[in-house]
Amino acid sequence: MTADWKGIQESRRQTRRTLIAQRRELPRRDKLRCDSAIIAALDELSSRLADRCVGFYWPMNGEVDLLPFMRRTVGKMREAAVPVVMGKEQPLEFWRWSARTKLCARGLWNIPSPIERIVVTPDVLLIPLVGFDEEGYRLGYGTGYYDRTLAAAPGPLTIGIGYEMASLGSIHPQPHDIPMDLIVTERGVRWCS
Repeated sequence: MTADWKGIQESRRQTRRTLIAQRRELPRRDKLRCDSAIIAALDELSSRLADRCVGFYWPMNGEVDLLPFMRRTVGKMREAAVPVVMGKEQPLEFWRWSARTKLCARGLWNIPSPIERIVVTPDVLLIPLVGFDEEGYRLGYGTGYYDRTLAAAPGPLTIGIGYEMASLGSIHPQPHDIPMDLIVTERGVRWCS
């Protein structure tokens, strides 16, 4: 590992901590306003989600809460799925989800996941962003789950979901980083590729 990469890793760690803290400190009124604007932007993309398998995430650490959107629109999709961490250094699995799915907490962060393991392959992934740059590269939590998942099964339309305050000049992408196709924030939709 080069000294440059070590410097980038440290910069990413600091940036990640700062952005997560800012996101968690966002006043409730502002968060609700931003989340509503993001969901409105996703509504504009609904034709790209219709009749497709859409993978989404459970909100944590102040992430944009997509659950109201998914509950409202899942009937227009072929199916929906949530990511499940199967183990460290492994790609995510996506398990079928509906508004009636029984859930339990499992995995490294006790994120809710379906009790029944029905693995599906999403055509579209709604991916949380800690940070992002204009080229569509995302700064995540640093665990690499989404990068490994996208590298193992390339092809889904990737839509990064985050707040405009997380926009960065560059995340200093590395060969393992995979850019999003679109970024959605409270300011709307950006096509990246």
